[in-house]
Amino acid sequence: MTPASPAAIMRAVLWMAGALSSLTLLAFGTRELTYEIGTSQIVFLRCVLGLVLLVPFIAHAGLGSVRTGNFRLQLFRNVLHFSGSWCWYYGVAVLPLAQVFALEFTSPVWLGLIAVLVLGERFTLARAAAIGLGFVGILVIVRPGVSEISPAVLIVLASAIGFGAAHACVKKLTATDTPLAVLFYMSLLQLPMAGIPALFDWAPLSWVGWAWMLLVAVCNTLAHLCFAQALKLADATVVVPIDFLRLPLVAVCSFLVYAEAIDPFVLIGAAIIFAGNYNNIRSEHRAAERRADAG
Repeated sequence: MTPASPAAIMRAVLWMAGALSSLTLLAFGTRELTYEIGTSQIVFLRCVLGLVLLVPFIAHAGLGSVRTGNFRLQLFRNVLHFSGSWCWYYGVAVLPLAQVFALEFTSPVWLGLIAVLVLGERFTLARAAAIGLGFVGILVIVRPGVSEISPAVLIVLASAIGFGAAHACVKKLTATDTPLAVLFYMSLLQLPMAGIPALFDWAPLSWVGWAWMLLVAVCNTLAHLCFAQALKLADATVVVPIDFLRLPLVAVCSFLVYAEAIDPFVLIGAAIIFAGNYNNIRSEHRAAERRADAG
């Protein structure tokens, strides 16, 4: 396995800076939108605008770039992702943003469980440690018995499970489908999923609301593209630590914008979850290097 060059790592860092900025703005844009419209309408409009934003990329790459070799898996993946997205948007509306982001970091924990139980992957010591530390981190963040666990916390944890399961599907889809196809079907298939319930709770958007909606759609698309580009240039051992920086970033920004207190237990719990995930990534990276050297 050839290590990334310093120039490639620097470009990956810049792409990750774009991803972090996009995800932070996405959270704030979503929070502002919830003052005007419901969650289903936000997801529906995000899908519509997401398809529009993908048109130039598809035109450049050709229609072949969005063909899928496994439509059923695409559909199943998007049912999971839609459920996770809906729960995440709801959490952004009612919980401190730092807590939402911290609980979202448990997605790799659920992905690890699903990979072992469903995909038949090996249950390594590093993966077991990641799952164990993930649950410890959750307990530190929500502190059951010390503070009341709100239903919104459970909903955000459900979003992390949905995202983790959706990521497991993507791992299989990448064998046949391009990242652009994954993005295309994400918007196309989730359009009716969100559109039908949105009809029953539709509300008009102000001009300011439309500006926030456009920002959410652009940032959602950019975040996926930036992550994909970063992972092309450098491996996950470089990308994942940078991704973790969005938690303190959003904690500081939400303190300045919404006067949300910075909860040290949220940061400590997220750091525990990150430590387990990063150790697992390092272990898998070393195993891949050994296989490459042996081959």
